[in-house]
Amino acid sequence: MSAPAGAPRAARAPRPGTAPDGTPYADLRDLAVGIAQQAAGLVRRARAQGVAVADTKTSAVDVVTDADRASEALVTDLLTRLRPDDGILGEEGADRAGTSGVRWVVDPIDGTVNFLYGIPQYAVSIAAEVETAGGREVVAGAVVDVAAGTVHEAYAGGGARTDGVAIHVRDAAPLAERLVLTGFSYDAEQRRRQATALVGLLPRVRDVRRMGSCALDLCAVAGGRADAYLEEGTHPWDHAAGVLVAREAGARVARTTGVGGRELLVVAPADGFDELYDAVVAAGFTEAPTEAPAEAPAEAPATPTGSGNSGA
Repeated sequence: MSAPAGAPRAARAPRPGTAPDGTPYADLRDLAVGIAQQAAGLVRRARAQGVAVADTKTSAVDVVTDADRASEALVTDLLTRLRPDDGILGEEGADRAGTSGVRWVVDPIDGTVNFLYGIPQYAVSIAAEVETAGGREVVAGAVVDVAAGTVHEAYAGGGARTDGVAIHVRDAAPLAERLVLTGFSYDAEQRRRQATALVGLLPRVRDVRRMGSCALDLCAVAGGRADAYLEEGTHPWDHAAGVLVAREAGARVARTTGVGGRELLVVAPADGFDELYDAVVAAGFTEAPTEAPAEAPAEAPATPTGSGNSGA
């Protein structure tokens, strides 16, 4: 029986691989790549001209530069002009509701402290998430390594690529032969807790690296250049695109409550994940002993909580 004339039509469920407004995830990925590359160019030019701290946020070591703000302004302007109905959430204050069912999560410079010091490990990260019955799900994203120019990209169900070449996580290795990446909070007491837990994990793995960019660390796991990433207190913009790249490359993702009371993110190859997670719990990274969820949801939290990491 057809609906009466003039009656509102029920919203159609999006086709697999498409956003609520019908846009293919692959197209959202391509847009994220193009805009992230433009923002990376701006950041690269800013670094060549010299950098100074413009402001601080949660603490004296949580810095913001003019380049952070300019990069986010560029990304926001391009997204607003190209997709005016989408929402935007950015680290430096962009927060716009949308009507399309798509929201962009933007980190204009992930690794600002590295950027400030000229350490070539910082990135522009842009992800697209869609509204689903279970919450928000990240479905497309790009992470551009500014100094190297390398582009890491993915969309849900489409696999992950670096500079156009498919990537995959490293094959399973004994726990003692795994290289773990991590980061630390801006909050001094939180860093103390994290350091204490790190002492418990370090003897059980190959080594630990602290590179300073959550997004690039996650892409390193995706490309098999590290065996795990873990950190407590990251924000959606830190990890939205990087987690998708890692997941599409074969990583498993777990979220639980960390020892400091904030969300602990653990990402590692699915093969051997449980052994790594058990070691993280035994070392004291979690609030209490806890089993890893079968698979953490793909969504980024709707709003950030707690203080960010020192690589943001």
